[in-house]
Amino acid sequence: MQKIPVAGFVFHSSDGDNAHSHRLYLTSWDGRPIYHVHPFSGVTSYDAGHTHQYVGTTEPAPSGVPHVHRYHTVTSFNHGHTHTIHGVTGPAIDVPGGGHIHYFEGFTTVNGMPPHTHRYKGATGNEV
Repeated sequence: MQKIPVAGFVFHSSDGDNAHSHRLYLTSWDGRPIYHVHPFSGVTSYDAGHTHQYVGTTEPAPSGVPHVHRYHTVTSFNHGHTHTIHGVTGPAIDVPGGGHIHYFEGFTTVNGMPPHTHRYKGATGNEV
């Protein structure tokens, strides 16, 4: 039997039900990376007298095939509150010199006084 070295990590998953579960993400197969992530950050639109900053890392996605990434983060604490940002990026866009980025955009969750949202948009960093 041939042994192929693999590497990866286990991620605690809270899929919305009461069952405790985990997801296994393989990161390499026979020494070659098969999943990657992207950093992302930015500043929300100016609404209700302020902005929020955000920073995060996308969820892993397969390398070398057409794909998108899910993302999720919480904004900075400004004017007594935070907002949640989550969504799915656009498709991969190749960049000169190798690698790729993804565009993303959307609206934060509603929070604050008065209750409001912020618009956000940007591009991820290159793949990691």
